[in-house]
Amino acid sequence: MIKEPLKKTIENYVHQLFDRDPTGHDYYHMKRVAHWSKVLAEKEGADPFICEVAGWLHDVGDAKLFPEPVQAREHAMRFLSEQGITEHVCWQIKIAMEDVSFSKGQTPKTLEGKIVQDADRLDAIGAIGIARTFAFGGAHSQLIHQEGKETSGSIQHFYDKLLKLSDLIHTKSARKEAQIRHQYMLDYLQRFLGEWEVVNE
Repeated sequence: MIKEPLKKTIENYVHQLFDRDPTGHDYYHMKRVAHWSKVLAEKEGADPFICEVAGWLHDVGDAKLFPEPVQAREHAMRFLSEQGITEHVCWQIKIAMEDVSFSKGQTPKTLEGKIVQDADRLDAIGAIGIARTFAFGGAHSQLIHQEGKETSGSIQHFYDKLLKLSDLIHTKSARKEAQIRHQYMLDYLQRFLGEWEVVNE
């Protein structure tokens, strides 16, 4: 668990980086991932401090969000060091952040990394995941749905990624929540496609 005032300092740092993001990778996404990272760490016997900090910073240096990813990640590590966090702990946080992204297709090396990845994936599914999908699609000029064109549209993203995530969860503590959110998406898609087809028959 991050103690005050360090937590506030990290929150402010993340807020400055992500407050204006319109793609679903905003400050509140980081806050939710940090929260779930801490909760899962406490249940799974991992280091809550490393997990929570890595949760806050996990998207720093994402190539989708930063024009200079390496520099952004290095700046984040310097920021942590300036807060008095030891070099060894900074290294552990960096490792926990490294392979979180779905697009990398990697399994994190440490339990802390797996927990942060689980927390990030939980935020990609369920009701919030649905909202984030359409936010990301709109920000990138994607259509909501396009019949017969499987490579485009936000609805296709459910089949390409979101419906696969519950089977990729590492920890028992995250799996139950992932299953609930997965079912919510299935129910949503059934309703969406039913309403779509009524006027497109």
